[in-house]
Amino acid sequence: MKKAMFFDLQGTLGGEFLGDIRDFDFYPFAMEALKLAKSNGYLVFILTNQSRIAKGYFTLEIYKEHELRLLDLMKSNGVDVDGFYFCPHDKGQCMCKKPKDGMVKMAMENHEIDLARSYVVGDLGLSDMSLSKRIGSKILLVLTGGGKSSLSEFKYLWPDVNPTMIAENVLVGVKRILGEEI
Repeated sequence: MKKAMFFDLQGTLGGEFLGDIRDFDFYPFAMEALKLAKSNGYLVFILTNQSRIAKGYFTLEIYKEHELRLLDLMKSNGVDVDGFYFCPHDKGQCMCKKPKDGMVKMAMENHEIDLARSYVVGDLGLSDMSLSKRIGSKILLVLTGGGKSSLSEFKYLWPDVNPTMIAENVLVGVKRILGEEI
């Protein structure tokens, strides 16, 4: 079984944490973080809640165009992800919207993943950190996006979850994860 890093997209790898995928750009250090994870034996997945689809801000087709744009950009930068999963729902009974574990289960359909040796990497306590607790993985909270406010004024939304590690950004965090394994 392989270890994995499940990366949140917005606020973690780039863009605004509550932003629109149509305006998303990667942080300058994000590609290096993804490459380091992959080259050090981790499966690399991107998990993103995209409730703007359900809310009618844009269509599934428009979302897919931007997902393809991001995948092409990653590929042109030497980043090979093992999966890119999204939840198009807003509210309701879906099983995929973080902190629910549906996107992780989708990844596990095609890959044997050791969740106890894996990390959820994200900026939001309520969705990313709570997902990690649900699946039994380790937690890297990044302070980009909504990370600082998740750790301070919104910590009450995820009181029973403690990050394994906190880092100023995703690259610093991935380097710390890899450093701890040596």
